[in-house]
Amino acid sequence: MSVNGVTDSVSSNYSGYTNYSQSTETKTAEKAATDTAVSEKKDTGVVYEASKDATKTNASTKKTSKADPALIAKLKQDANQRAQQLQSIVEQLMTKQGKTYNKANGLKGLYESLEVDAATKAQAQADIADDGYWGVDQTSSRIFDFAMALSGGDPDQMEKMRDAFLKGYKQAEKAWGDSLPDISKRTYDAVIEKFDNYKKENTSNVTESQV
Repeated sequence: MSVNGVTDSVSSNYSGYTNYSQSTETKTAEKAATDTAVSEKKDTGVVYEASKDATKTNASTKKTSKADPALIAKLKQDANQRAQQLQSIVEQLMTKQGKTYNKANGLKGLYESLEVDAATKAQAQADIADDGYWGVDQTSSRIFDFAMALSGGDPDQMEKMRDAFLKGYKQAEKAWGDSLPDISKRTYDAVIEKFDNYKKENTSNVTESQV
């Protein structure tokens, strides 16, 4: 019987006992009222309790998620491939920047035969200028933009991209046979600064969201 049903029954019984008391002796009425009060106390104290079987059923129907080893391996492989791609891009960009620098200054690099005419030299000088295609600003921005694109803007993946940049720069130095030109070192500093600023910004956003 439901709680509402029990309450209705109690009310009905109480009404019946009241009518009965009007047609019987006072003692009998008092006894009926006492019995009704006891009945009310017992019935209105009914509380629904979930059965143990129901609890077990609910627990057993909870969905559990299991890690997919194949998917995890695929994601790791993709992340490593993206990092290697940036590493290769950095090596090529830094090497190309160094060669452009050499052309602009009439310098020869290791294993590089260099004959520069006036027009080529002038173009190279324009390319490595502050606002040039191979200047510090544009080259560092291209590298960082590649990192953002390959990482999808994910903070954890961006840390891997930073490592990939460092490795790519070292490979460029090794291929160069000596330390890269000053413009490349300044580009290195600019890229690291962009990574640092990105990390600070994202750390700040996470902290604000937790407040």
